[in-house]
Amino acid sequence: MTSSSSTQLPADNKVVIFVKRPGENNPPTVDCFDVIPIDSPTENDITSEQCIVRTLFLSVDPAQRCRMNPSTGVDYLGPYEIGEPVDGMEGIGIVERVGSASTLSVGDLVTGCIRLWTWTKYFVCDSGDLVKVNLPSNFSPSVILSCAGLSGITALLGIRKKALIDRSRPQTIVVSGAAGSCGSLAGQIARIEGCSKVIGICGSDEKCHVLKQEFGFDDAINYKTENVSEKLSQLAPEGVDIYWDNVGGTISDDVIQAMNTGGRIVLCGQIAVYNTDLPYPPPLSDRIAQILKEKNIERERYLVLTYKDEMDEAIAQLSEWLQQDKIKVKETIYDGLSSAPSAFVDMMTGKNIGKMLIRP
Repeated sequence: MTSSSSTQLPADNKVVIFVKRPGENNPPTVDCFDVIPIDSPTENDITSEQCIVRTLFLSVDPAQRCRMNPSTGVDYLGPYEIGEPVDGMEGIGIVERVGSASTLSVGDLVTGCIRLWTWTKYFVCDSGDLVKVNLPSNFSPSVILSCAGLSGITALLGIRKKALIDRSRPQTIVVSGAAGSCGSLAGQIARIEGCSKVIGICGSDEKCHVLKQEFGFDDAINYKTENVSEKLSQLAPEGVDIYWDNVGGTISDDVIQAMNTGGRIVLCGQIAVYNTDLPYPPPLSDRIAQILKEKNIERERYLVLTYKDEMDEAIAQLSEWLQQDKIKVKETIYDGLSSAPSAFVDMMTGKNIGKMLIRP
């Protein structure tokens, strides 16, 4: 039995399929994916405790890159299988049909709580695997992914648990990958939590402008056209106290050499080495490792899932700041599920500002 309207769902359903591994040392390409038509589920497909969800937005995340390899290198995410649907870290959708014993209602806005989100428009789900979202009327449902989702939670808890900002004295933070979803939030949160200077590193003049004019960073460095070491010595002659490391590679080497004794590095992704078979976190050169040792700089891998008991509180804090206009988000949205392969490839090459999303 179902409790819902008897009208049929639209038939234009599609799903993204994983069809080819790029190779551990190669960047992903659009032909690693296929987008195929499938039937939309009907009321006959759901049990009393299930529902049918229509996806509104899909989150596109760098962590999906490791799932394209035969082994992800981590124990909390399995690899994609050839010929199987792609699922992402997060999505936001609306309930279209419910079973008679479902805890949800038609029209509820929902996101996943213990499940990955299949890259499709309509799908069947156990109601208990979803959580209802209450959203102020003046916000798009997409902010659940761009601010109050994993990116925001990762930024907030990373700053609070690993950056260890000392409000009693001036402190400088440098954020790499600063124009992305997590980096842009980490810089803004570091300011709220007490950092006196926030410097972002990104890959275009447009992104530098957004960091300073919209996200409130003090300065920004375009690593593609500027010498990172020279710019850091100009912008932060006092040295760097905290480094939010989104990228790894030579950029991180440059920042580490500008760090002060007792500094902290928050390791939050290493996109510069995602397309390699290096371990995570990747090893440092002997010279950089020696700097860490001599200056007593902490460099710890950070995994937000370690703090899952604190996620609800983090979401509440992010939501409050968003409504108070203390933090801002930007979104890069690709329309149509057919654009999903390009959205993923473009995100990995930094073509997004803020959160990369797909609107199926």
